Amino acid sequence: MNFDGAPGLEFGGGNTAVDPSVLEKLPPGCQIASTENHGVSFWANVGRINVTLADGSPQSFFIKVVSKDRGKEMVKGEFESLKTICEVIPEFVPQPIAWGTYTSIPETYFFLCEFREMADEMPEPHKFTALLSRLHQKGTSPNGKFGFHITTYAGNLPQWVEWEDSWEVFFTKSLRLALDFEIQRRGPSKELDALVPVLFEKVIPRLLRPLESEGRTVKPSLIHGDLWYANSGIDVNTEDSLVFDPCCFYAHNEYEFGQWRPACNRFGAEYITAYISSAQISAPEEDFEGRLDLYRL
Repeated sequence: MNFDGAPGLEFGGGNTAVDPSVLEKLPPGCQIASTENHGVSFWANVGRINVTLADGSPQSFFIKVVSKDRGKEMVKGEFESLKTICEVIPEFVPQPIAWGTYTSIPETYFFLCEFREMADEMPEPHKFTALLSRLHQKGTSPNGKFGFHITTYAGNLPQWVEWEDSWEVFFTKSLRLALDFEIQRRGPSKELDALVPVLFEKVIPRLLRPLESEGRTVKPSLIHGDLWYANSGIDVNTEDSLVFDPCCFYAHNEYEFGQWRPACNRFGAEYITAYISSAQISAPEEDFEGRLDLYRL
């Protein structure tokens, strides 16, 4: 967990104290009514700040607090990701407000956005994938390349985001980084030693090179990057589908669905079917299932 604690600024338990840097980002003249723990994170402390605005009306905000340099980069990447999605399709995400550094506690950083009350149920497949498809179609890379302008984090692990012209090259470097982290954490593996050369020398070229051969191209699309069911929901008040906790970059849009392949994710086949009912599968279409199995890695 990238959180060392924040004595005196804990959420809940009747505490209404917040760090001055956070207070500065809240609406002018508001009063803190309460704070509470909200949700679960493996990497941060997460909470809800309830305020009374200057006109007497209530409003709530979501806050995430992390520690050290890795934590700083995590909240910065999340803010930039959410802001980028918001610029393309604002109704699909909570509105980002700020990220910053605690004034009162060294090496402690926060991410702040609007609070949206969400139902504990899966979004309707066609409504959800229609919004996701719009994000992929309208979210266009600023330079026509794959990557992102800032490092983003899947959980507490940095993703490969250096700009590349080729999707095959970008994906290869991204997967190599992920494998390096795995080996650093778990140690060497004879099984990986045998499989990795085949993966990089045969499987990736076989499945991804045709996307960019014989006149075909891949559009670098803005993706959420970590779209499992716990990072999605339905707004209780508006019934809108929402996504949050993104780690964006510009990728082949189908990369988003590799995360959906494990049954535990709960984005079943009906979601992919709903998506491709309004969005075309990349050619060659016969490689679609194989590409998703590759992206699943």
